[in-house]
Amino acid sequence: MRASAKNDARVVAEHGLGARIGRALVYLLLVALALLTLFPFYWMFVLATHLQTDIFSAPPPMWFGEALQRNYDALLARLPFLRNIWNSFYIAGLATAFTMFFASLAGFAFAMYQFRFKNVLFGTVVASLMVPPVLGIIPYYLIIQWLGWIDTPRAIWFPAMASAFGIFLMRQYIASSMPRDLMDAGRIDGASEFRIYWSIALPIVRPGLATLGLVTFIGQWNNFLVPLVVLSSRENFTVPVALRTMQGLIQTDWGAVLIGTSLAVLPLLIIFMLASRQVIEGLVAGSVKG
Repeated sequence: MRASAKNDARVVAEHGLGARIGRALVYLLLVALALLTLFPFYWMFVLATHLQTDIFSAPPPMWFGEALQRNYDALLARLPFLRNIWNSFYIAGLATAFTMFFASLAGFAFAMYQFRFKNVLFGTVVASLMVPPVLGIIPYYLIIQWLGWIDTPRAIWFPAMASAFGIFLMRQYIASSMPRDLMDAGRIDGASEFRIYWSIALPIVRPGLATLGLVTFIGQWNNFLVPLVVLSSRENFTVPVALRTMQGLIQTDWGAVLIGTSLAVLPLLIIFMLASRQVIEGLVAGSVKG
């Protein structure tokens, strides 16, 4: 029995050692993939601190240079870039806030209530996801022109107040995470339907709401086609359109472009790091409950 116990202990030890080696290899692989993903951002920040001659040198620079202030001054000489960043924050922030509210409200109604033409309306919402946005750009422009909103921020954030994707996402998340018994309990306590939505449903679907908010903000921040069509003055440009105007046909100051791109990417990285926990919780909860 003593020999058998020793063999069992050796097997357990070998199994534990193999598990630790396996975990170490997985962690090394994840670290390598993370570094590979972050390298383009790092290199962009590095090149933003170099002159154009250094950017196109061989081999290219891999460490920070001394031209940061020069590139920043060149960027501000070409564009009111701080105003452009504010425009992007203003438009993306309003569109995100309204989308989170209206999409969750519509998703709550589709998930928790029964009413006439419910399936037809929800089917129409889903079907609209299959239509490429570029097909509606001409009617969109004509409507904005009729309203007198050309070259104004409201021409971008107002039509983006609710999205079909957001309604679909919130409907699916609420239907899978909110028991109907909670609604009945709220009604028994005298809560109105809106109070049930605001005080009971929203805290439950907070991870899904954070996911929708992050996706919406990034989409609006990176939106290029719509601002390009409706905005005409540099003071009203968003960041993607402003950076595009710096890329000339003959000569482009890539140092200024890269520092502008770095400033445009930095808020997204910060927002993603702040909201990543909620997003991961939403994805994990949806996969488990689904």
